[in-house]
Amino acid sequence: MGEQVSDGGRKTAKAVKTAAAGKGASASAKKAAPAKKATAKKAAAKKASAAKKASAAKKAPAAKKAPAAKKAGPAKSSAPLKKAPAPRKQVVAPKKATASVPAAPAKTVAAHPRGESRTALVRRARRINRELAEVYPYAHPELDFENPFQLVVATVLSAQTTDLRVNQTTPALFAKYPTSEDLAAADPEEVEEILRPTGFFRAKTKSVIGLSKALAEQFGGEVPGRLEDLVKLPGVGRKTAFVVLGNAFGRPGITVDTHFQRLVRRWKWTDETDPDKIEAAVGALFPKSDWTDLSHHVIWHGRRICHARKPACGACPIAPLCPAYGEGETDPEKAKKLLKYEKAGQPGQRLKPPQAYLDAGGRPAPPLGAG
Repeated sequence: MGEQVSDGGRKTAKAVKTAAAGKGASASAKKAAPAKKATAKKAAAKKASAAKKASAAKKAPAAKKAPAAKKAGPAKSSAPLKKAPAPRKQVVAPKKATASVPAAPAKTVAAHPRGESRTALVRRARRINRELAEVYPYAHPELDFENPFQLVVATVLSAQTTDLRVNQTTPALFAKYPTSEDLAAADPEEVEEILRPTGFFRAKTKSVIGLSKALAEQFGGEVPGRLEDLVKLPGVGRKTAFVVLGNAFGRPGITVDTHFQRLVRRWKWTDETDPDKIEAAVGALFPKSDWTDLSHHVIWHGRRICHARKPACGACPIAPLCPAYGEGETDPEKAKKLLKYEKAGQPGQRLKPPQAYLDAGGRPAPPLGAG
């Protein structure tokens, strides 16, 4: 009986436990249900807030620009960097100044109608020289001489007169005074009488006797072959020195005489008027090796065609390259009548010209007093 009771009590105890467990499960289930509802509500709230943010972002794009405005804040600190154009302008200003520097040589071609550049000027100048070399392939110094001493004396005498007049005068001078020692010891009055046809004969007598004494005393009677020595001689300037250096010693030099000055300005190679500045400006346009022949070409053209008062423009072979075309006679037939020396079938300036000149049709000049 007692075992039966205990078994029943165990059964009842189990039943009570299971019932209690069921009640606990139902209670936990009841508690879990509101929890799930709370999480669902939270998820829905999150979705709703996300949707609101998305719609707010679409409706208010300016809100996105707000960060940019915030980023612009540091840009204020870098504002001085944006003001850097001030130093940039200072850098640009010198560039403009340097850009105008090449315009300085343009002064040499300022009057040229085409507004010629420096490069174009160099090309045109060298082309003119090539054209003149074809016109005067026999160009040479137009003073008669047999040695450097005769050339330096003849060049000094050629001031303010023609080479022709000098060539007609020097034969008598060199026949009586063949060396620098002879001329240094000469009687000035006798020399003046010989040099009278050349004009300014007293000043020229003083110069040739003075340079002869300097040669005899300082250089052993020989003409020096250096520019710095030549220009120390009485009556010898850079023009005379370059004539001697180029034609007696084969050393390049530019001879800036009146013809050379006139033509290079007409051609707008330079606007300078000082002979030394003309020499520098024109020399910069050509290789040094061309200087001596260039001088001959320009001087020959000035004596034969491009005259001071009546240039023969209509007979000029370089008319298309000349900015001054039209200053002279442009009619070809009238221009031909203005040509001189061999271009007009007339004698040249030398009594004893080079054979190349004679071969080209040139005629020697007559001696003094002939015809």
